[in-house]
Order: sequence, then C-alpha cells, then structure tokens
Amino acid sequence: MPSSSSLRLEEVTADNVEAACALTVRPDQQGLVKPVAWSLAQAYTTPDIAWPRLIFDGDRLVGFVMAFFDVEFDPKDAGTRSGLWRLNIAADQQARGYGRFAVTAVCEEIRRRGGTRATVTFVPGEHGPEGFYRGLGFELTGETSEDQVVAELDLGDA
Repeated sequence: MPSSSSLRLEEVTADNVEAACALTVRPDQQGLVKPVAWSLAQAYTTPDIAWPRLIFDGDRLVGFVMAFFDVEFDPKDAGTRSGLWRLNIAADQQARGYGRFAVTAVCEEIRRRGGTRATVTFVPGEHGPEGFYRGLGFELTGETSEDQVVAELDLGDA
C-alpha cells in the first residue's frame, strides 16, 4: 500500500500528456473503460464539467481519474449530479490503493463544491469494477446510462 503522503493528483499539462496517453489498463479491462486519450478529448470538448487529473505516487504516474460536476444526468431527474467519469489505473499498478485514493479525492472535491452524493457509471461484467465501487460504499441505483449501470455514494451533508 502506498504512503498517502506520496500520493497526489495533478492537472494534465503539456509536460505530462504524452505519459498520460500511454497509460493502459489490463487487457481484460480495455473494453470496459475508454483510453486516457479518449477521456482527454472529452475533457477538452466539455471543459465546463470535466475535471481530468493524473494520479502520481511520488514521481511515478500510476493512473488517471476524471470527474464530472453538476451535470444534468437524466432529464427526468430534477437536479444535477457529480461523480466519477473515468478511472484508469495502470495495469501493473492495480490493487495497491491508487483507485481508492482517486475516488476519495473526487468525493472530497464534490463535497468542497457543495455536493452530497457521488455518482459513477460502469460497464458490468466479469472483469468490471462493480466489486471495487461497492466495496467503497457505492450502491446500485437500478438505473442505466447507455450500456452502463449507475451507482451512487451518499457523502452526507456538505
């Protein structure tokens, strides 16, 4: 388990974007999460809602997380939602606490912005992240978003 003092999120910059785009998940996960380059393209086209960050352990890039804030998730839903849009942990760095760190950081940012719940969507399946998110307290809502299931975590009062 990495030391929490060595973990940090950093913005994507001209100096680190190439390394970010080279980050890959395990082969069995590649159909379950979009590549970092795809996520950065989405962030570029939706800068008002996307929050892309790189996950570093010391000087080593270990992952990528992208959050979304205040999105009208479902037209039938009266409010907006915030949460995790993407989470990519490098194939050789998984199961070391980096994903948990990233989710916690996103939840802290949601709270800082006044939110009280975090939403995540993911592709269900044998190698999917359902167990990971449920282990962090996310509960399935029964909703779907395209080919993904929706889960939420109550963050309490902001």
